Amino acid sequence: MIIDAHAHIMLAVNGQTATGATTSLSWGRARWGDETIQLLPPFAEATSFSAETLLAQMDWAGVERAVLLQGPFYGEANAYVASAVKRWSHRFLGAFAPDPRDRDVRLQFQQCVDEHGLRVVKFELTETTGLTGRYPDLDIDSAEFHWIYEVAQRRNLVVTFDLGKPGSASYQTESVAAIARRYPALNIVIAHLGQPPIARPDDDALNAAWTDQILLGQLPNVYFDTSALPAYAPDYDEYPYVVAQDYIRRAVELISADKIMWGTDVPGLLTSGSYRQLLNMIRVHCDFLSAEQKAQILGQNAARVYWSA
Repeated sequence: MIIDAHAHIMLAVNGQTATGATTSLSWGRARWGDETIQLLPPFAEATSFSAETLLAQMDWAGVERAVLLQGPFYGEANAYVASAVKRWSHRFLGAFAPDPRDRDVRLQFQQCVDEHGLRVVKFELTETTGLTGRYPDLDIDSAEFHWIYEVAQRRNLVVTFDLGKPGSASYQTESVAAIARRYPALNIVIAHLGQPPIARPDDDALNAAWTDQILLGQLPNVYFDTSALPAYAPDYDEYPYVVAQDYIRRAVELISADKIMWGTDVPGLLTSGSYRQLLNMIRVHCDFLSAEQKAQILGQNAARVYWSA
């Protein structure tokens, strides 16, 4: 079984970030504040990525399931994600992304879990697109988050963090360690393999910060997904993304393959490679992994962590 542990769907970009609103344009482009970016390849006039589109990509590559995460850049899509999970319950698991400082957050949390059936709580902390960009003083181990972790542990929900890049205010390694120890039955996933410094692989300080975060995987309830790694690569690192592969190798050596899950971060990653290439980076090209380790990373770990309820 192959599972994409980090994917997104959206009918249109309609988000809000610290640097401005995000809006779909045409032919894969989007408006981000005052800037126009090429978010997706120009394969259709509408800049969208529906559940049906993701399923077609998954079927083409031989991927059985996907975790549908959310984030502020794409915009809130609770109802749409819930409808996809309901329609294709054998293929999808859904997430929501609460703002702990929203005055209605407790009501929204209850609706997402009890009415929409969403089983993953996603926190995007990054300064550019996430919560620390809006709230520079935010600490994920503060009291305003604790009730969420308590409910998530009790209800067997998974908490997924996007902690941004090493050295940023969102890179809260020590806070994650404290949370994991305080809530030992809560499964925690850190996205993007802790965002290794792929573009600056010789930077000792960044590598040390990344290593400290990867070592969180020694805790029994902390895991990582490999999503978006090609997007962090220098321009010369084309498919099969050898620098990204090297950081996967390092992570496996530090915490073992059973703490790592393959993920893509599509649709945004489709400007870095095709869906099959994002999969084949590990399935075909990570020669340092045994067949058993590849099976763990490509699906077994995600099935255990996300589908354990």
